[in-house]
Amino acid sequence: MTPSILFVSLLFVGISMLVSFALKSKIRKYSQTGLRSGLSGKEIAERMLRENGIYDVKVVPSEGFLTDHYNPLTKTVSLSPDIYEGRNVAAAAVAAHECGHAVQHATSYPWLTMRSKLVPVVQFSSGIVQWILLAGIFLIQIFPALLLAGIVLFALTTIFSLVTLPVEFDASNRALAWLERTNITTAQEQPMAKDALKWAAMTYVVAAVASIVTLIQYILIYQGRNRE
Repeated sequence: MTPSILFVSLLFVGISMLVSFALKSKIRKYSQTGLRSGLSGKEIAERMLRENGIYDVKVVPSEGFLTDHYNPLTKTVSLSPDIYEGRNVAAAAVAAHECGHAVQHATSYPWLTMRSKLVPVVQFSSGIVQWILLAGIFLIQIFPALLLAGIVLFALTTIFSLVTLPVEFDASNRALAWLERTNITTAQEQPMAKDALKWAAMTYVVAAVASIVTLIQYILIYQGRNRE
């Protein structure tokens, strides 16, 4: 790893940690604000699914903190304990967001469909790409094609990060619109829900920017070798 790539990697690790800390702080803060509607995250998720005509998706509890996710293969919305049982603004925002992904799946949202198709490729490339890039840099003078192969694989992960952005933003927009329309969150609670989801989205934004910058650096290294 070159000094510039190492610097960028450490820089974005630091930024990611700060964003993650801010997100956790927001979730804990809004977990202290009880919903006037009194609904739990589980109840909110089930209601949002029903009102969108989705009856084949289950809402299940999961372990950990902020481990909430939607699995399109098993058709399950998994909610962490604080969200599953919580009757607060944070629980409402996160539960509705994950159900937003279920709605995307049910309506064949194009960006989610594209993201799902990329998953197997990214899972394969993510396990080997760093080793190929590292070997490619060491062997750039005698085997430049190896670095090029690593760049192509890394580009796939970058594309995946970019495709993830509209998926996450759309799920949040669906969640917030539904929460407001159904009055599950009041006028005072709605900005809190929006703020929580904004910081959740920021984690994906940072990951995408970091991937783009790193990809550009590898491309510049490859181009620099070709100009020699």
